[in-house]
Amino acid sequence: MSTESWPPPLKEWVAKCLGQITDSNRAEVQAELKQVISEAFAAQTLWTTDWAGVQLKSLLPKPPPVFNTLKRKSIETALPTTNSKKAKKEKLKNAAATYTTDFNDQAALNRRAERFQREHEIEKNKNARNGGAAAIKANQQNGHLFNNRSLSSRSGSPYTAQDEPEGDPNVIDWDRYTIVGTSQDIFKDYLRLTSEPKPETIRPYAVLQKTLTELKSRWREHQVKYPWICNQFKSLRQDLTVQRIKNEFTVQVYEIHARIALESNDMVEYNQCQATLKTLYELGIPGKVEEFTAYRILMLLHGRNRSELNLYVGQLTPKQKADKAVQHALAVQRAQSMGNYHKLCELYLQAPNMGAYIMDHFIDRERIKAMMVITKAYKTIPLSFLQSTLAFDNLEEARTFLVEHRITFFTNPNSPDSEKVLDCKPAMAEVARVFEDKYRKVTIKGAI
Repeated sequence: MSTESWPPPLKEWVAKCLGQITDSNRAEVQAELKQVISEAFAAQTLWTTDWAGVQLKSLLPKPPPVFNTLKRKSIETALPTTNSKKAKKEKLKNAAATYTTDFNDQAALNRRAERFQREHEIEKNKNARNGGAAAIKANQQNGHLFNNRSLSSRSGSPYTAQDEPEGDPNVIDWDRYTIVGTSQDIFKDYLRLTSEPKPETIRPYAVLQKTLTELKSRWREHQVKYPWICNQFKSLRQDLTVQRIKNEFTVQVYEIHARIALESNDMVEYNQCQATLKTLYELGIPGKVEEFTAYRILMLLHGRNRSELNLYVGQLTPKQKADKAVQHALAVQRAQSMGNYHKLCELYLQAPNMGAYIMDHFIDRERIKAMMVITKAYKTIPLSFLQSTLAFDNLEEARTFLVEHRITFFTNPNSPDSEKVLDCKPAMAEVARVFEDKYRKVTIKGAI
């Protein structure tokens, strides 16, 4: 059973357990870990078990040892009083030898372990109930207006107001800085916060909705350039963040900005939006989940992150797998893994939504990999064949691609593009060299 097939909650739980191991309980904890995971694997419950709530008995608090103080005292009184180091060492050695630990009452130890387990379950259920109530409030349209301390994020705490523990003074209390803006400006430049945000510089929820409507209109009508629209979206996202607004409107803002960033070839902002959308979707906030699931698969293919891709695809729901965009992304994955460059280039031309914008970033790499196969299989190949097979829009684009990659070994270089023929034997070595120099390593801008 490979750890790569484990769900993320199980990996986190195992790491947490291993972090609590000491020299005294190492063997016991490792044995119990192996047993629990093996049983869950056999029962096919690796993905359905709430691993955060599983408690190993070997990590439960142990009862303190009971020392026979009477016997120790009698030994101490029997030893002569002396100041010599040798006598002191002998005294300590004899006294330590007489310590007896009362571990014979196994029934009492079992009862204590059961009590700890019972208390853990009660505490866990209490947290789940309180946390669920807080989440419902937070996802309502006016959830960001909860500025009362009694309705802060700590309302999910299992403690009452009287016995709530003091917080760590080194951790920022974000409830204190949750504000409701008062600015009525539709547009505002983005500035990185270096101090506590002020309400008069933050736009409230109603104004932010007007801002999004105006930004969409201006971008659709080509009234503005991308640097300005990106600056305004980042400012809009910042105002949402400082007011802790997380709802469908928030998701819409990040989705629109991600699409505009893709269209403008800004992968830095796209990756930031994608990372935030993943968190918002996991909170249960609705949005275009399937569309951005397909984008995420294509991005993982671009980064050639096979382990994360396999894990992500294994977690897809039936609804996501039934979506056309997700099915297209999975087909791209299969074609790439099988080296079927003909099918891959065909899928590039059929990409739904904005998938082609992401494929633009790795299609040239796949074309060079295809050229490595083609130049080994053929002696000569017409440029027109390469244009149709590798999904170029026209012959000029195909020729430009070969020239940019120094693959210019034509048997008739002075002929028109429709008649040009590539000599594969001398081109083969150059194609391999280009792949090693340019496409062996993958660099993704703005990767998170």
